Amino acid sequence: MLDFNIRGENIEVTPAIREYVEKRIQKVERYFAEDPVATANVNLKVYNDKQTKVEITIPMKNLTLRAEERHDDMYAAIDLIGDKLERQIRKYKTRVNRKFREREGVAAFLQSVEKDKNNNEDMIQEETEFSVVRTKQFNLKPMDQEEAILQMNMLGHNFYIFTDSESDGTNIVYKRKDGKYGLIETN
Repeated sequence: MLDFNIRGENIEVTPAIREYVEKRIQKVERYFAEDPVATANVNLKVYNDKQTKVEITIPMKNLTLRAEERHDDMYAAIDLIGDKLERQIRKYKTRVNRKFREREGVAAFLQSVEKDKNNNEDMIQEETEFSVVRTKQFNLKPMDQEEAILQMNMLGHNFYIFTDSESDGTNIVYKRKDGKYGLIETN
């Protein structure tokens, strides 16, 4: 069962909203073991023009699920975000199964993905003279370039920092303007 951390900005998180979010997002649990997967961090925002934005982040050991949706109707945004998370999980599991099909460690790898809830991705807002508006801290996971690109795409980012599993160096993959991918290797 997922644990939920639901926060509202410019909106009070009523029991009805909380129940709807939990009911809709708990559907992703069927892709994982019965043990708690992680904490789902949900941020609900309402803007002056009554448009809503729903953000959900579910950090796990080998994967961080993240989805964001804007809509005039908050409940519709929650539905869309639930569908988006399910697509991400299916895509990831298909990719992992294909990659590790010939190895015996598939079951152990998937169980470790399913059971972890200890990825520390903390977002801290702070102000400095350089106008840093947000700081993120996270552990660099050993992975190959393909996994890093998959993770970057799932997060919806245009770059991703990771530890290369072969060289043990810190690398960066990024999406180029032409739609292809680039790799920056550090020494």
